[in-house]
Amino acid sequence: MLALAGAAASLLQACAVTPIAGPRAGDIVAGQADPGSLPYGLVRLTPRSLDILAAHAPQIAGAFADRHGPQSIRFGIGDVLGITIFEAGAGGLFIPAETAVRQGNYVTLPNQEVDVQGNISVPYAGPIRAQGRTAIELQAAIVDALKDIALKPQAVVTLVTQRASSFSVLGDVKLAGRFPALPSGERLLDAIARAGGLIFPGNECWVVFERDKKRILVPFGAIVDVPENNIYVRPNDIIYVYREPQTFLAFGASGRQAQIPFEAWRVSLAEALAKANGLTDIQADPAAVFLYRGEPREVAVELGVDVSRFDGPIVPVIYNLDLRDPAGYFLASKFEIRNKDVIYAANASSVEFTKFLTYVNLVMGTINNPIITAINVYTLKAFVQGTAGANVLVGGAVGGK
Repeated sequence: MLALAGAAASLLQACAVTPIAGPRAGDIVAGQADPGSLPYGLVRLTPRSLDILAAHAPQIAGAFADRHGPQSIRFGIGDVLGITIFEAGAGGLFIPAETAVRQGNYVTLPNQEVDVQGNISVPYAGPIRAQGRTAIELQAAIVDALKDIALKPQAVVTLVTQRASSFSVLGDVKLAGRFPALPSGERLLDAIARAGGLIFPGNECWVVFERDKKRILVPFGAIVDVPENNIYVRPNDIIYVYREPQTFLAFGASGRQAQIPFEAWRVSLAEALAKANGLTDIQADPAAVFLYRGEPREVAVELGVDVSRFDGPIVPVIYNLDLRDPAGYFLASKFEIRNKDVIYAANASSVEFTKFLTYVNLVMGTINNPIITAINVYTLKAFVQGTAGANVLVGGAVGGK
């Protein structure tokens, strides 16, 4: 009896050691109890939390102050310029008196490169600043330098070879390189098209856009689907395209536990759960769907997380979705999954209790099996000896009539 009592006492602790695919919902909601483990913030999915996340979604729109349309091309060091100077009549500074053999009252200077000081040289005018000026501005500067010595001069400046006003498109494009900026202007998608387009499918590609030492990373699909992200390219911009297929992980009481590809540039939590074959209705707790992700510190603050426990710019956050609430499905359809997110569906408490009962039955069966075997052997022996009716073994005791 003492042995059975000890076995029963040990069985009461078996619930804590029954097999499970991850943490229990109560443990997640209670917070990180182990001081030596990684802390996290728990955020319940609500319309407000969705609004905060949408406001901080990765996008180019608004990240750069200069979002205007095409701009005039300004000359820079290394550009090669062509200069033509006109005078009102023959006998001026550049035009000789004998004009019969000339086509007009103008002279074309040899092409010249903007030097390292940013200047060009015009005869009788000396060095003239070209760097940072447009063609119209440089023409006016040349005329101003010659107006007192030439005969009503006029100037025409053309860009022969464009070197300074260019941008770069690099990475997984067909024709990576440096491209001169067009006076008509071009947007991000135009620039990528000039580089031959993408090598890989668009839903697997990311774009790093850099301007004035400021960078932002967005999925290629965000430029296609959100027109505001397709901003105008400026000289010296850098566009880098690379491939990284987006995936998420599904664990716990879902129909599929695996690393699952997006197969699109944007996937909602509802779509992700569907890709994981939904929740297992005989196992999952619909009120205990969790998503693990690292959020920027400022976003975590807006979500109501106490960030005083965390170091660094990224805060571990666990989002909780309650699908017992009918509105939870609307929230799940608006919550966007990010690359490498982890979705975990916890077991229902009844499942844990069922596992416990199964465990109890297994252990009790293990304990009773020797007793039942002994009963069967004793009964068979009594039957063979013809005494089965005289002696019966019940519960380990022998009795007689």
